[in-house]
Amino acid sequence: MARSDWMKKVEPRCLEIAQKLGCELVEISLDKENTGKYLRIYIDREDGMDLDGCERFHRMVQPLLEDYDYDFLEVSSPGIDRPLKTDRDYDRALGSEVEVHFFRALDGLKEVGGILVDYDGESLTLEVNGDRVRYERSACSLVRPVVDMTGVEDVDLGEDSALKEGEIVS
Repeated sequence: MARSDWMKKVEPRCLEIAQKLGCELVEISLDKENTGKYLRIYIDREDGMDLDGCERFHRMVQPLLEDYDYDFLEVSSPGIDRPLKTDRDYDRALGSEVEVHFFRALDGLKEVGGILVDYDGESLTLEVNGDRVRYERSACSLVRPVVDMTGVEDVDLGEDSALKEGEIVS
């Protein structure tokens, strides 16, 4: 079965479960690795995806996919720094800091960071050091949000904290 035919049957099944659980179907991929074929499904929610949500999705979708050829099924969140691919992703990132990687160096730069101020189907505009700079989307190999980790080092892992270093959360 051709990949597009396979995806036409798998995607609606995954989308149905995502809608039932109130989450977004971000991406589906079938990746061949040394250990077998991995069917990877990425889901997300506005307030973030947790392990219980991924497990619930996995349990609901697995029976619907048993007639397809894969060895391992993985369901996970794409992460908070997931690449921007769809217009919805770009809408969420408007006004936020992003990093852009290029296929080939532009003006001597292979990547640039700035505030995403505008985008359309052809280009995106960043505010970089007070200037607005437009880049063709076709020149961008990767666009993703910058995650601010400021303050993470200040998290209390002492005796009285709810979570202690090395402790496993279930």
